Amino acid sequence: MSFISVFNVLGPNMIGPSSSHTAGAAVIAYLAQKMITGPLKRVEFTLYGSFAKTYRGHGTDRALLGGIMGFHTDDIRIRDSFAIAKEEGIEFRFVENHVEDEVHPNTVDIRMENTGNQTMAIRGESLGGGKVRISRINGVEVDFSGEYSAVIVIHRDKPGVVAHITRCLSERGINIAFMRLFRENKGHTAYSIVESDGTLPEDVAASIRENANVHDVMVVGL
Repeated sequence: MSFISVFNVLGPNMIGPSSSHTAGAAVIAYLAQKMITGPLKRVEFTLYGSFAKTYRGHGTDRALLGGIMGFHTDDIRIRDSFAIAKEEGIEFRFVENHVEDEVHPNTVDIRMENTGNQTMAIRGESLGGGKVRISRINGVEVDFSGEYSAVIVIHRDKPGVVAHITRCLSERGINIAFMRLFRENKGHTAYSIVESDGTLPEDVAASIRENANVHDVMVVGL
């Protein structure tokens, strides 16, 4: 038996006309900026399907830019996100892709670059009602909803790394709701995504980084 919440019926609190094209877009970008150390200096959004066709009229562009600056879906600053981004010195660009059609109709690729020249590429899909899915990180297929607090660990695919991650969480009394491992190829770069019911302490990232096979750790939550 499934249950429907009031949130599912009414949708999210938001600025803009569409839970899919505005709120969902803002959530995707908000999650994306959590995966790179700020401040950002450049971001490129590549839009597919209906995102590419209607992003100006539905405010998808403003929502994406607002989310990438850390604005929540109901933040009125989203309306002025273009001007705010320019004031912050963030270069931004929107690219329409009408060629690739084997993607979810509300899909966006976000390529970010920070002032330290670190880059990160994220693909997100807006599923409706403000719900989203992160489906790709730096070209690796993943599956991450953003509905729970999460630790995303980029590491080498070596024995013992996953055990190290779970031990670090267990030592802090963190309950694991979901844990998934995604990898490019055996022995190469892998992404472990651990979602938790509760708030994750920031210091857990430093503990996980102590393993020599761990490249980076991101604590992500709305």
